[in-house]
Amino acid sequence: MQPKNLQRLLRALSRQGLDVNYVNGIYSVRLTNSPDAPAAEVLLPEGFPVEAKALKQLANLANVRHPNGGCVCRACATPDFHPGDAGIAIGSVVETIGQVIPAAVGSDINCGMRLHVADLTIDQFLSQRDSFVEQMKGDYFFGTRDVTMTAQTMKALFQYGVLGWLDDMLNQPTGSFVKSDLEQISQESERIFLGGAMDGEWNLAPEELVPDTGLVRDGGLATIGSGNHFVEVQQVERIENRALAYAWGIREGQLAFMIHSGSRNVGKYIGGMWRDRTKAIWPKGLKYPESQIFPLSVHSHPELVASYLKAEATAANYGFINRLLLAELLRLRLREVYGDVEAPLIYDLPHNITLPESQGWVTRKGACPAYPGQPVIIPGSMGAYSYLMVGKGNPAFCNSASHGAGRLRSRFDLSRQGASQTESELGLTGVDCITLREERRIEEAPAAYKPIQSVIDVQVEAGMVDVVARLSPVLTFKA
Repeated sequence: MQPKNLQRLLRALSRQGLDVNYVNGIYSVRLTNSPDAPAAEVLLPEGFPVEAKALKQLANLANVRHPNGGCVCRACATPDFHPGDAGIAIGSVVETIGQVIPAAVGSDINCGMRLHVADLTIDQFLSQRDSFVEQMKGDYFFGTRDVTMTAQTMKALFQYGVLGWLDDMLNQPTGSFVKSDLEQISQESERIFLGGAMDGEWNLAPEELVPDTGLVRDGGLATIGSGNHFVEVQQVERIENRALAYAWGIREGQLAFMIHSGSRNVGKYIGGMWRDRTKAIWPKGLKYPESQIFPLSVHSHPELVASYLKAEATAANYGFINRLLLAELLRLRLREVYGDVEAPLIYDLPHNITLPESQGWVTRKGACPAYPGQPVIIPGSMGAYSYLMVGKGNPAFCNSASHGAGRLRSRFDLSRQGASQTESELGLTGVDCITLREERRIEEAPAAYKPIQSVIDVQVEAGMVDVVARLSPVLTFKA
């Protein structure tokens, strides 16, 4: 079925310099003045808004090519597609040959999701809810957590990710994690995408985090971050694929906790540095691209491409550790309050990252890998269901899936108008949001997001993912 007023919509988009077509629920878009660029495809549920700004950003991304060689060979977007603040649409996936595009990842490198389950009933959890929340507020908001590391451990986590951090912590545990079951964490590393270990380089990290000797007290580690990042306690409400759920250790009625965070200030440091560097080395005498998206070419600067990928991997390693430590602080508090709770990891995966693929790279910005048989975590808003999925490896969408529901209303709009709306209008009735900032609760209200069910259904129909389990929110921590 075609969207209402389709022809009027396409004409309006044409006036904005976009050549847009619609076939079977998929919009294809390219810049009118760039007919040789690949058409980028967007999968949108029926009735979802078609945002011209996001389409323009995606078309610009598909059109990126370096004058010394390198091009985009495929671009697409997942159903949570919406405009990005830095010129790259959220939900974008781009496959390149001969070039990498640092801006396509941006500064929130290895933002991603992590999911654990615990054999606690909802009644058991709620009986000690207040005590648990106060402990977690201390760790997440008031800095009572102790994430002290040796200089050697910091270098190891930047260089080798989870594996390097574990090796050093097993030799010399520090901070809050002297109480952790490090053998359990070690066994869980196989449930992290790429084992949580990329090919980093510690001397590319901010120098204050990698001194020669001594102890490092990094205020950014084990922090949630602002915006749509969160830690959420959930309940496994429904199992859809019983065989996979059994294999992965998921059962109806379990407590779950889901974490959405990334590489924090390290990602901002590395992403910002490479945004400036790619612009600075643009060939002299050539006009800047109109989109202001600058690629790095393998043909003219192979050493810079390699350096960027090392730098991105360094920040990605920090992102894996940040989510691990957020989860471990929560697991330690669960054990203090509720007794001996195992709370095993189900999976951890990124959705802002560049990965080698075929003859080039695939870069995902707000889209997660969804290879065949791989767990995929897709959260809803804090008032809606979240989903544990399994990837089906659809090559038409670069083996990808959405990373959430996608924003419907901007934070600016919510901060300007939300305070005058009722709890019901914002979708906040019954939502247990733990935050120190009331404006965050309004900016991230369920009304800010698109309906998660439509996002899930259209991806299942497209053969990108299948549902394994549905989870309902219990309470959400927002920094």
